[in-house]
Formats: sequence, structure tokens, C-alpha cells
Amino acid sequence: MKAIRRFSVRPVLPEPLRPLHRLARNLRWSWHPETRELFESVDPEGWRESGGDPVRLLGAVPVSRLADLAEDRSFLRRLTAAADDLHDYLTGPRWYQGRVAAEDRAGPGASAPSGAPVPSVPPSAPAPSGASVPSATSVPSGPPAPSGPPAPSGLPTAIAYFSPEFGITAALPQYSGGLGILAGDHLKAASDLGVPLMGVGLLYRHGYFRQSLSREGWQQEHYPVLDPDELPLTQLCEADGRPVRIPLTLPGGRPLHARVWQAQVGRVPLLLLDSDVEENGHGEREVTDRLYGGGSEHRLLQEMLLGIGGVRALRAYCRLTGHPEPEVFHTNEGHAGFQGLERIRELIAGGVGFDAAHEAVRAGTVFTTHTPVPAGIDRFDRELVARHFGDDAELPGIEVERILALGMETYPGGEPGLFNMAVMGLRLAQRANGVSTLHGRVSREMFAGLWPGFDPEEVPITSITNGVHAPTWTAPEVTRLGARQFGHLADSELWELRRTLRKRLVAEARQRLYASWRQRGAGTAELGWIDGVLDPDVLTIGFARRVPSYKRLTLMLRDQDRLMELLLHPERPVQIVVAGKAHPADDGGKRLVQELVRFADDPRVRHRLVFLPDYGMGMAQQLYPGCDVWLNNPLRPLEACGTSGMKAALNGCLNLSVLDGWWDEWYEPDFGWAIPTADGDAIDETRRDDLEAAALYDLLEQRVAPRFYDRGPDGLPGRWIAMVRRTLTTLGPKVLAGRMVREYAERLYAPAARSHRALNLAAAAELATWKTRIRAAWPDVAVDHVEAHLTPPAPGGAAELGSTLSLRVRVRLGGLDPADVEVQAVAGRVDDTDRITDATHVPLKPTAGPDLEGRHLYEGPLALNRTGPFGYTVRVLPAHPLLAHPAEPGLIATPSEATSEAAGVLMR
Repeated sequence: MKAIRRFSVRPVLPEPLRPLHRLARNLRWSWHPETRELFESVDPEGWRESGGDPVRLLGAVPVSRLADLAEDRSFLRRLTAAADDLHDYLTGPRWYQGRVAAEDRAGPGASAPSGAPVPSVPPSAPAPSGASVPSATSVPSGPPAPSGPPAPSGLPTAIAYFSPEFGITAALPQYSGGLGILAGDHLKAASDLGVPLMGVGLLYRHGYFRQSLSREGWQQEHYPVLDPDELPLTQLCEADGRPVRIPLTLPGGRPLHARVWQAQVGRVPLLLLDSDVEENGHGEREVTDRLYGGGSEHRLLQEMLLGIGGVRALRAYCRLTGHPEPEVFHTNEGHAGFQGLERIRELIAGGVGFDAAHEAVRAGTVFTTHTPVPAGIDRFDRELVARHFGDDAELPGIEVERILALGMETYPGGEPGLFNMAVMGLRLAQRANGVSTLHGRVSREMFAGLWPGFDPEEVPITSITNGVHAPTWTAPEVTRLGARQFGHLADSELWELRRTLRKRLVAEARQRLYASWRQRGAGTAELGWIDGVLDPDVLTIGFARRVPSYKRLTLMLRDQDRLMELLLHPERPVQIVVAGKAHPADDGGKRLVQELVRFADDPRVRHRLVFLPDYGMGMAQQLYPGCDVWLNNPLRPLEACGTSGMKAALNGCLNLSVLDGWWDEWYEPDFGWAIPTADGDAIDETRRDDLEAAALYDLLEQRVAPRFYDRGPDGLPGRWIAMVRRTLTTLGPKVLAGRMVREYAERLYAPAARSHRALNLAAAAELATWKTRIRAAWPDVAVDHVEAHLTPPAPGGAAELGSTLSLRVRVRLGGLDPADVEVQAVAGRVDDTDRITDATHVPLKPTAGPDLEGRHLYEGPLALNRTGPFGYTVRVLPAHPLLAHPAEPGLIATPSEATSEAAGVLMR
């Protein structure tokens, strides 16, 4: 019979075993081998059945076994050591605390990272009278008022990190792919470094789907119900024990309530909002049912709960725990963009005007985009968004048109009826970044319309290349050796290590393949062939990821006869392990999965190519270490970063990839191979795939397989082992999440914290007023006249290397003061279209004005220090000490065509 209600009964541990509770509830166990080994020793069989989940394990261990362990001195010593180690990890100073201490000793301003744009700011001014924010209640209505001068350190005291998904461990399945895994690695690395991060997300009762296959190879989705009481979570409660409730208001005044669950990720608290509460109606309870499920309105409600509700949950958490309020808010993709609007509402509730509140919120906000194409961004119909805000819905007190203006695509090429979450994220953040050098360039081009008049390279979007958390993704055997030892490890030992990992993958793949075929309806008698699937001595290629079309799961099948020859080569065979999920609504992706599965089902090759369903963290942690080569063949440049190859590299796996994402900037022949691309505009899609598939086959046949099987007198592939060693010692340190988080802390979080402190309410109001004045006057700002004279004069007026171009520029300021602008000369080499490349910006100084026609004179020298085609122009930009970037206001004045022609005449 089926139960009408499900609930969990938690075990009562004997007093000596009580530390197990804390060890199980802190997710540090997921990347700490000694703690996992301790739990495994509690009940090895139960540990395997629980999928390596300590909470589930403790809920199933027999009472008699617990009683025995409570008397086992050896176990209790190990338990004490693990508990003490966790305590030291949580309380001891780490990298971040060392940086703060060093900067405090050095004095104010010492933390400014080289190359990062940091505004010159005046001393903090007190908040204006009447601008204080009401005190917090169950859901605080605003942040605390400023309390004294900031600490000397430029680093923030707390950072809030918002993401729609978090991949921490398979025991907490709240992720679908790379975005969530990256967020989980970000939190773990922040914990290891002591960065004061707080994570904010949603708790999806069905998580992401579980994948299986039909007999015909069609993807099938299953959504198991997750019981929070069976997860490593605790509920956030008021001081009197009542669960905290986070309210939102839906159209017509309907309430949406959410409770808050907390996961502890080492030192980092992760708050997850859950709408499945009794106070909600049926529809409202299902807002957090599935990750990336439902239609547009469902997604909009999820993102409102994540952003608006997430800020309210943070306020409640800080109020109840005494945790410092975040100074910096980091949104991981546009899904959480509404958090900025909620913070604006808080300030408006305290008497601050919208424009000033907007400036104050922007100052402390960081936005990371992961999307290289507009189609990958959440966009909502304008009227749908408008219906969910206003006096009878959310964010009362903010005009709906103000909200819409932040997200509308009001730029050339945009769609005026759509509300774009990434556009809102950029307009609400003073700092933004892509997730690889190439992706930063793609993002600047994609969003250039938000900064009209500026070249894409000047768009204020930087890049920080993603990294991966080594303790999570590195095999224990590799971790124990450590990167320093790989340089001294004998070739034979390194090769034996790689074979051990490959052998483990073969065993894991056979088990998963057997389970998959049983699910597909096969009987035991017809599955004997699985015992011969894969070979621990054959070159093993891995390919595992989500299955959108641009990742090209089936590119390897382009010429099936040639692939079959590679798989079955009598001397240099290859074997391929494939995994991946298509989105439930993506029938095209499902057809790709089915095509791959049908090929893998062929009795001729099924021992050499396998598809493993239900790709997730648990599988990935076995897959990456066991592969010799990691394959990645996306359409360039559509892979924003692509961190799966990084995880493989940490284990000595070589990469075979299109030059996209992180591989584009860190590829070296010592680390693997680059697949040539055919991405010219004149090549159609079919021809491009044919060419790139052929290039892939050529690499495998002529370079990869021969290198693997080229054995020396000692029977070892010396050149292959040298590449493995270089990957581990040289590439490995680059791809670490610790490197990534340090870059965020130094290049984005610290400048954002300084801007947040500088833009107190008085300064924010002053900056907002200044921008309003500048925008009103800007239509009358113009470059009216440009003169250029060579010094020293050259025969015929020809410019020579080392000479100087003296510029005199007359500018109309439209009533603005010269202190409001900066006039620049922009010079550099020019291409065939006279476009300036590799530009140098030289400020010109005001020397006179205004004249009788209201023009100001600016002068300055321009050194001609380059040979070849050279060009220059001049421009006028707004200038203010609180601007983080000169393009921030999106205003620019350049010479008209007539002025440009006149300047040319003067040069001649």
C-alpha cells in the first residue's frame, strides 16, 4: 500500500557519536577524503547503498551498530580527530584573513589590484537626515544604516553570491550542468580560502530530472521527490523556534510564502528558498518544484523568489545569526537579477530617491554572464513582467516603468517587447565579467549596444576564467601525490597510476551499463557481453556534458565507417565513454542522444563505445580520472568556458578540443591537441561539421592514438607520459577554483566594496543628480574644430617616427563645466577601413574658454611612436571621480564628418 504522507525519523546517536551529526551536516565531507572514509567505516555496505551520503547513512545504521561504535576506542579516536580537524578548518585564519591583515597593516588603498579600475573617491559623508532605514522585522525591510567609517582593508566583510543552481554534492541534487557545478566550486573554494561568502539559491523539490533510456534509446525523465529532512539541511528559524517565512506578493495581492533551508558548505552558509509550504495555494507551492521547469510565468516567479526573496532571506539570516550584512552582491547569470531591485526598494522605503538608490546598489554589485548567445538568456514578455510589479504586486513604491526600463532591449538590434534578464543584470551592476578571455570578448560584442558609440573592446565587461575545485574532482590517488611530486615521479609509477584510474572507470562503466540495460528491459541472460565492455589497456576518450545542439554530441558520428575503423583498429584501438542529458523540452537534443545510443548498441562496437545515462556528479567523479583524452567539440565561440576538460586535466587526462572557452587561452601542445575549426562566414553548417569531423578523425588516427601506443624499450609511452606530467604540473595549477576566487576577490569584490563604501547615500544622491544633469546637457556637447600640427615640421608635412602631433580641439560643452568632462585623443594603427586598433587614449587639457561662441579650447601632444598606417580622433566623455569606468554613463561625443574632413585638410 502507498503511504498517504511521507516524513523522516532522524536517529538519536549515542553521546560519544554526537560529533557525527556535525560532520554529516557540514558538506565539507564531500571534498574531505578522511571524513568520507570515517563514514564509510560506520557501515561499508550502507555507505554504498546511500550513494556516499552521510545523512542517509546515519538514518539507516542499526542501533546495535551505533552502540558498538560508541564503545570502539579506535573509531572514537578517528571521530575526535575528524571533528577537531573540521573545527580548525572552520575557525582558523586562511588566505583571505591574511590579505585583510596585510592590507590593514599597509594602510588604506593598499588593496587596489593592479590594472583594475578603482574610482578615486572622496571621504565618506554621513547619511542625509531622514535616510535611515527601518529596523528589521521577520523579513527586514532594509539594510542597516551606515555605521562609522569602513575598515582600512579594501576587501569586503561579506559577499552574497546568488545562483539558480548549486552543484555541491550528489547528495544535494540542486544542479543541472556547468553553471551549477561552477557555483558549487565557487563556494567550496571560497570556504577553503576563507572568503566571507554567503550563497543564495532555491530548493527544488524534484531537483533536476533523473535520466534513463527506453529500449529504443529515447531519453526518459524521472523526477524523484526530495525530502528536505533527508538532505544535509537545517531550517532557518526565529529565536522562538518558528520557521522563518519569506513573503512575496503576486498579482492581485496573492501571497507567496517560502521557508529557508540552510546548507553549510565548509565555512560558507548556503540559503535555499522553498515554496512548498502549507500557507501557499497549490500553484504557489509548485514554484520551486523543478529546476528550469515550467513556462515563462513559472520561470519568472522562480527568479523573483530567487532575487527578491533571496535578499529578504539574507536579511533574516544576518539578523538571527549576527552575520555581517553583505557589502557586495554577486549574481551568477541573470536569473537572480531581481535582487538589485529589492535592494533599491529597501532604500526607497527609507526615503531615498530611485536614482540615488540605483547608484548605491550598482556600486556593490558584480554580474557574471555565462552566455555567449542571446538565445541563451532568459527573456520575458514585457506585459508579463509589468503584471507582477506595482502597488498590488511586488516592489510597491517603485514605478513599473522604472523596473521595465532596466531590462528592456532599448538598443539597436534589440526586441522592444522583451525584458532581458542579462540586460537588467548589467544595468544593475557596476562590474561585470565573462568566464574566459574569449567569452569576455564575445560578451563585449554581444552587449555593445548598451554602450552606444564605444568600440566593443571598451565595453566595461572584463573576464575571469572559471576554475574547478581540485579536492572535489581529483581522484584520491592523485590528490595524495600532489602536483609537486609529479615532476619527480618515475614514468612507470605515473603510467601505473593512469592504468589504475582507467581500470576503475572500466569497472564503473560496466556496472552502470548493466543497470541501464536492465532498465531498458533486457534480461540477465542477454547481457553477458557487458563483461567484455571496455579494456583497461585501450586508449580511453571521454565526452560528457549537457546536450544542446552547439556542443555537438554526435559530431563523432559524422562518418560512422571511419569512426568504426578507429574503434576497431587492430593495433591502435580507441574506446569512448559518453554521457549527457538533453533538456526535457529539447526533442532535438533527445534525438541526438538516441542517435548516439543506437550506434553504441551495435554489437560490432558496443564493447568500444558506451553511453552511460543519468550523468551527474557521482558519475563525473569516476569518469574524469579514468579517461586518457577529454573530447570537446562545440561550435566556436559558443562554449563560454567549458570546465569539464579542466577537471579531467587535474587527473592527468589530455584535452582534445576546439579552441573555445578556456582551451582557447591555455592550449599548448604539451597539454593536448586543438581541433581545427571551419567557422568562416562562407561555410554552411553541413560543410563545417563535415570538415571539423574529418579534422577530429585525422587527429585521432595520425597523432593521438600513435602517441599513446608508441612504446619505448621499457614498454612505456614516454612521450605520452611527458604530456601527462606537463598537464599535471603546469596546466593543473591554472585551472583551480582557488585561483578563480582569488581573482574575483581582488579584481571585482574589493573594488565593489570600496565603491559601496564610497557611495553612501549622500554620495549616491550627488552622483545621481550629476548624471541627470549630464544626460540633459549632452545633446549639446560637440567636438567643433580640430587642428593638428607636426613638431618638428617635416618636408611635405610627412609624419616621421619620433615626431609629435600637437592637437588643438574646440569643444562645445552645452553648459557643462570642464570638470564634468574629459576630452581625449584616441590614436593608434588603422586598418583598411580607417578603424583604429590597439588604441592609446591621451587626455587633452583645457587651456582657454569659453570663447565668444561658447567653445572651450583643449590642447595636448600626441607622440608618434609607431610606424605604418596611423590615425587619430578625439572624443568627449563624462568625467566624475565616482565613475568606475568612463563608459559607465553610456555617453560619448565625437567629431562630425565635417569636422573630421577639416582636420584632414589641416594635416595636409
